[in-house]
Amino acid sequence: MYTIVSKRLLAPRIYEMVVEAPRIARSAQPGQFLIVRTDKQGERIPLTICDYDRTRGTVTLVIQEIGISSKKICDMKEGEAFADVAGPLGRPSDLLEMPLEELRKQRILFVAGGVGTAPVYPQVKWLKEQGVEADVIIGAKTRDMFSYVEEMKSVGRVHLCTDDGSEGFHGMVTGLIDKLMEEGREFDRCIIIGPMIMMKFGSLTTKKYGIPTVVSLNALMVDGTGMCGACRVTVDGKTRFTCVEGPEFDGHLVDYDEAMRRQAMYKNNPKTNPETHTCTCHGN
Repeated sequence: MYTIVSKRLLAPRIYEMVVEAPRIARSAQPGQFLIVRTDKQGERIPLTICDYDRTRGTVTLVIQEIGISSKKICDMKEGEAFADVAGPLGRPSDLLEMPLEELRKQRILFVAGGVGTAPVYPQVKWLKEQGVEADVIIGAKTRDMFSYVEEMKSVGRVHLCTDDGSEGFHGMVTGLIDKLMEEGREFDRCIIIGPMIMMKFGSLTTKKYGIPTVVSLNALMVDGTGMCGACRVTVDGKTRFTCVEGPEFDGHLVDYDEAMRRQAMYKNNPKTNPETHTCTCHGN
C-alpha cells in the first residue's frame, strides 16, 4: 500500500512520483491535496495531487527537493512505500461547482509559476474532459526549469515565458498577461498558482483588466488539518484557514504581504523552511 510505482526527474531537483493509493484515487478531485509520511517518525507533509488514475488506483505527486523532509521524500526509490498517506483533503477547485453549460462558455486563463505547473495540470485536464480548452501561461526562470509542458500542451493552449528569455516570451508572467490582453484576448476568469510574489503581482495585473481571479494558497500549509494555525491568511479582512477553507481564494482580496511575512518566519528553521512550501510540496 502507498508503494511508489514510478519515479522520474522532471527538472533539476524536481521529481514526479506515481503512488499506489486506490481509495484516494477513487475520490480525488482537481485542487485537493493529501498528507504523506515517509516513515513512522517522519514529518506530516501536505502535497498537492497533480493527477490521479481511478482505473490504476494511483495518484501523481510532484516534489521539489529543497529542505530536509522534501529531500527524504525525493530520495525514496521505486518499489518503496510511504508509511502513511491521508486524503483527499481540502476543497476541490471551484470550477467543479459550475453548471457544465455555463462552464463551457467560459474563457479561462491559468497562470503557473515554477512547479505550480503540476497542480494546474489536473484542473486543465478536467476542463478538457468537459469540452473546455483553457489557455495556460507557464513561467520559469530558465527553460531548464520547465516541467509538465508536454502534458499541458495535450490538454490546453500553452504560452511559455522565461525570465532570461531562453524559451518563449522574455519576461515575467505579468508581462505575458499584458501581451495577451494587448492582442485582444478576453478572459472570464483566471486561476494563478505559483510563488506568493507571483500570485500577488499576477492578481494585480488581472485586477486592472477586471478579470475575476482565484489563487491557490496551499504553499502556506504545514499540518494540513487547520490545527497548527500556520496556514492562517487574511482574505477580505477576515482570517481564513487555507487547509480547511481553501486552498483557493479570491486573488484580489488576499493580503499577500501578510502571507509572505508568515512564510518568512520559517526561513531560518531547517525543519520548517517555507522555501519548500511550493505548490506541490508543502513540507520541507
